[in-house]
Amino acid sequence: MQSLLKMDSWLYPPVCVICGLAGRVGLDCCPDCQADLSRPRACCRRCALETARTVDLCGRCTTRLPAFDAAWAGFAYRGAIETLITRFKFQRDLAAGRVLARLMAEALASQKTVRPDLMVPIPLHPRRRLGRGFNQAELLCRDLQSHFDGLPWASVLRRKRPTRAQSELPADRRRGNVRGAFDITRLPPGTSHVSLVDDVMTTGSTLNECARVLKRGGVRRVDVWGVARA
Repeated sequence: MQSLLKMDSWLYPPVCVICGLAGRVGLDCCPDCQADLSRPRACCRRCALETARTVDLCGRCTTRLPAFDAAWAGFAYRGAIETLITRFKFQRDLAAGRVLARLMAEALASQKTVRPDLMVPIPLHPRRRLGRGFNQAELLCRDLQSHFDGLPWASVLRRKRPTRAQSELPADRRRGNVRGAFDITRLPPGTSHVSLVDDVMTTGSTLNECARVLKRGGVRRVDVWGVARA
């Protein structure tokens, strides 16, 4: 496997998707650009919101406890990470998506994150998926699987009604926008611990609703894995 990787790198040398210079072996991102990516300095362990110091529950979570049990974000949603996510999500730059998944996997491994039974991507409504051409969360799951020894993933959630894009709404309307928008298709037998996967976590309303539906369907623990936290 190592010899094939070296040959592939020789034939198709990695190029950093951020600066255009030589990337790392097996990763289209150079060490300097990777080192410059914004990471949360400290955060709430429950919702991954950046805080002055790491806490179990931030003020928001104390006021309204999320349905998910823990959240993790590899990066802060600013700078090059924001640019890469925009390119991946809205400009169909799948190379940027693969880089994000690899960086996310490395950050997850460094944090010794608990391995779930199943990764579950946040679903898109069929009309939005048709317009975009893919679900970015599903592609992240597919790429993460290759970095985590075949950790399974499945699209067990369905968005049963269209909703306005959360980014178009103020924070106080996002919870109501997604209330009742999801249901479960079928959980694999024995699934008790799930990690919801998405690109960006903002208010967490969509993730919270998905976690609520999963727990109602019998899942005992729901974590959140996001590329970035806004």
